[in-house]
Amino acid sequence: MEPGSAGRRRGRSPRRADVVIRRAVARDAARLTRLVRTSRAYEGPYAPMVAGYRVGPDYIEVHRVFVAADGATGQVLGFYALLLDPPELDLMFVADAAQGLGIGRLLAEHLREEARGAGLTGVRIVSHPPAEGFYRSIGAEPVGTVPARPPAVMWDRPELLLRTG
Repeated sequence: MEPGSAGRRRGRSPRRADVVIRRAVARDAARLTRLVRTSRAYEGPYAPMVAGYRVGPDYIEVHRVFVAADGATGQVLGFYALLLDPPELDLMFVADAAQGLGIGRLLAEHLREEARGAGLTGVRIVSHPPAEGFYRSIGAEPVGTVPARPPAVMWDRPELLLRTG
């Protein structure tokens, strides 16, 4: 073991301290689209929902989109998009390889700060069903269910409220 390396991770997984959250820019569009389309969370029956999904430069310019990136390599680890009117978390994805590293929690903390700074008291979240537990774990409260909208969305989705204060 190298001197001074106790407690450091080996390999390429960034520690939370090495993660930078920054505003997305147009050149991130292809990477964010790829992250959405290749997410294991949308395999199987969920795959058609994201198959043609695109996070375009125009979307990034209009909305508050933030990227979590490895501070050393610039690799995109996740992102979220906050809509202000009405306040809603439109997208939140963490790269499959970055799952379990706390990236989702960092993004959620940033989301809360960003929403609070915009004067919002709460943010609506219409959750992908498998992600509901995560959103509850960060303090989002269930407020209802959004019914399926075939053929675009074939399942009911939990609706939650994340308070910013």
